[in-house]
Amino acid sequence: MRKFRPWLMLLLALGSGGLAAYLALNYLREQATPLISAEPRKTSVVLAARSLPIGAVITDQDVKVVGWPGEAVPAGYIGSIKDAVGRGVITAVSENEPLLASKVSTPDQGGGLPIIIKDGMRAMSVRVDEVIGVAGFVLPGTHVDVLLTLDKGENRPQSITRTILQNVTVLAAGQQVQRDKEGKPQTVTVVTLLLTLDDAELMVLAGKEGRIQLALRNTLDTLSVATSGAKADQLSPGSAAPKPRVASPNRVAPVAPRVNNTVIEGYRGGERTLTTFQKPN
Repeated sequence: MRKFRPWLMLLLALGSGGLAAYLALNYLREQATPLISAEPRKTSVVLAARSLPIGAVITDQDVKVVGWPGEAVPAGYIGSIKDAVGRGVITAVSENEPLLASKVSTPDQGGGLPIIIKDGMRAMSVRVDEVIGVAGFVLPGTHVDVLLTLDKGENRPQSITRTILQNVTVLAAGQQVQRDKEGKPQTVTVVTLLLTLDDAELMVLAGKEGRIQLALRNTLDTLSVATSGAKADQLSPGSAAPKPRVASPNRVAPVAPRVNNTVIEGYRGGERTLTTFQKPN
């Protein structure tokens, strides 16, 4: 019996170790199974297959669908090609950029200039030449100020030029609604401005009453400047320059006579009083 006892203890030890290993392996498998089986959720998102300019109408060749993993999907994304085709591009979209509802028109609006006119605004075309159009640099997306020159007339004693509109957005140059990527000038005869209805009325009247000039401004400069206009008399030679002021001769102020003050201290009714007597030298 004693001969078999060591072997029995060895078998029990091996059995216990094997059982412990089996239980540990099963436990690890149960813990790892949810991690292996949980696959990230994918959402279908439509991307631009190529760069899409403003005003373009989306076709099947312009878009593609990809799986977007996770929960952080772009807000307002379009999920199917069917929902994207036929819409007009309001904001230029780069290649592989998600197609968002905010960057395209509704399916029934189509493309072209009308879809990029904001609510409450109007598109108005103005005839220009190389001077008025700032040598062809008044391009889509730039901003201009509108100046009006009125000649001398019955109710105007002199000619005057004033800025009537500031920071006006240019929608199109000729029939182009997309600016050249290199910023090259475009020689056109008409530019289209984005105006409120009140400003559109003012532009029509200005074109009838006087001459319009456009002043190109920095796109980042959105501040309005208050001006009083320029009048014709500001161009004429000014009056004679005022004579320089001649300093008057130095005058010596009379010196007050020096006096010696004498202070006398006294008491009246138990109160202390001081009396000053002035005596010239």
